[in-house]
Amino acid sequence: MYKRSELAAKYKEKLLTPEEAAGKIKSGDRVFYGINYAQTIDVDRALAARVAAGELSGLEIVDELGKPTPFEVFKAASSPEQVRFSAPFFSEVDRKMQDAGFDWFTPNIYSELGHIWRDLAPFDLCVIQVGPMDANGYFNIGTSLSCANSAIDASKTVILEVNENMPRAYGIDVDVYIGDVDYIVEGSNTPLPELPPVIPTDNDRLIAGHVVAEITSGATLQLGIGGTPNAIGKLLVDSDLGDFSCHSERLTEPFLDLYDAGKLTSTKNFHPGKITYAFAGGSQRLYDFIDGNTICEIVPIDYVTDFRVVSAIDKFTSINACVNVDLYGQVCSESAGYRHLSGTGGQLNFVMGACASKGGKSFLCCNSTYRNKAGELETNIRPLLKTGSVVTTPRSMVNYIVTEYGAVNLKGKTTFQRAEALISIAHPDFRDELIAEAEKMGLWSRTSKTSYR
Repeated sequence: MYKRSELAAKYKEKLLTPEEAAGKIKSGDRVFYGINYAQTIDVDRALAARVAAGELSGLEIVDELGKPTPFEVFKAASSPEQVRFSAPFFSEVDRKMQDAGFDWFTPNIYSELGHIWRDLAPFDLCVIQVGPMDANGYFNIGTSLSCANSAIDASKTVILEVNENMPRAYGIDVDVYIGDVDYIVEGSNTPLPELPPVIPTDNDRLIAGHVVAEITSGATLQLGIGGTPNAIGKLLVDSDLGDFSCHSERLTEPFLDLYDAGKLTSTKNFHPGKITYAFAGGSQRLYDFIDGNTICEIVPIDYVTDFRVVSAIDKFTSINACVNVDLYGQVCSESAGYRHLSGTGGQLNFVMGACASKGGKSFLCCNSTYRNKAGELETNIRPLLKTGSVVTTPRSMVNYIVTEYGAVNLKGKTTFQRAEALISIAHPDFRDELIAEAEKMGLWSRTSKTSYR
């Protein structure tokens, strides 16, 4: 530890320009680029200039939940032999880089990311955005902790890019001491991106209604992102229910709406009085709420998604999206056939933890249908998952499946009962076809309907 009187000199000693920092990266290096909105901006630009000049090759850049705009180094790269990307969870940017042949997914569940980075796949360098250093020599990671603490521990060289617009978050392992930092870059202080609000569709509202009908006061909520969680938040605000808590991967606007309505009291039995999350993204209103607010408790992703932690929280209620479900109850939430879309994230652990929680419930939600490229209607409840689809949540773990036609609990049901329940919430136009397929699969027969009592 440095004396406080030494901090200014140590800071100046480690200070580099973005170009000097990018110069520390060598061909063949594996570089962690940060999480979501805490990903490097200025070093990325400087590194892109080196890549465009042909100075580097064989780089691997690892990001998590890529920011809304493409990385400059990706735009500058001529081939994946020069720069390739990998990620433990895909965003829209990752999907674009994947389509261009530059990005690969790293299968994982979030609770093991710390172990993966530290013990199995460490980094040569870590470059992330942080807030300014405080009087005691600590930089704050801000909105996007997630696995950043693990990446720092797993990196030979740590470069911090300071952004004065980064909210100061309170929590666990969210501060980085200057003594653990190799270089500091004073960035261009780009404001954090704001996400436009997702307006719920009619189907989102119907799905939300089925979910809210199963929620009870005092529940600890884990919400995904998108129209359905936004609709659920609105219904809960307008309902007679209350005394909710938050323990979620991502802190989003519906939690703020519940807080403003006096319904997010955080009286949970685990981390009482705290809104617990691993990263945040949304509006400036959300960033302002986090900034210096001790009610908000950001924690590492391998902690917030840990099955043992989740299962210890009473009435844990997990709500996530899925892509499609088959008649066995197998759930795909991360791919469309062979095309990877997102990742397992914390879904499997949240499903398992909610079901093991005292009074807990898990909901996996999807529209009953979608339009294919030809504009034809296809069912998301299928006899079998599409070829190439990834099983995110196995049938043995699934609790509630929800579409706009209802919510069905698959726990404790036989294979026939599961098929029957799932067909009951499929689009009516596909139910006869699904029954016929279930008969071919041996899931639907006269003897299946015979009562045991």
